[in-house]
Amino acid sequence: MVQHAVSILLWFAAIGAGVMAGIYFAFSVFIMRAFAAIPEEAGIRAMQSINTIILRTSFMPLFFGTTLAAALLAVLALFRWGEPGAVAALAAGLVYVFGMFACTIALNVPLNNALASVDPKSPDAADTWASYLRDWTRWNHARTAASALACGLFIWAIAAR
Repeated sequence: MVQHAVSILLWFAAIGAGVMAGIYFAFSVFIMRAFAAIPEEAGIRAMQSINTIILRTSFMPLFFGTTLAAALLAVLALFRWGEPGAVAALAAGLVYVFGMFACTIALNVPLNNALASVDPKSPDAADTWASYLRDWTRWNHARTAASALACGLFIWAIAAR
């Protein structure tokens, strides 16, 4: 029973981390570049809209569900240390929780909150937008890498079982 539950959690976490890596990858590779290529006001408004709309989409259950699964798998790995895949599951859980979730909460969300209060027509909007693009994208690269690495490690844990 527990083995079956762990298998389900591993598959959910692997797929969830992979989907999250893809979302973050898209933002890092072309969405933020496209926003940087259009007038600041339009880019700011587009990102403000995304940051509002995303809270009411299936992104949020995936975001929190994958994080919860990753954290649970890391804890379970400590109690199942001698079993195949436990080290990979622990590593995956830690990479995901700290590299994706903590990065998002500590770095990307505060940047989003600050951008929410920006008037796109204000004189300082261009400077604020330039800083936001640079900093948000830098941390998004980290979330992309952490999610992709965690996905690979979860797959390794599945294969080892």
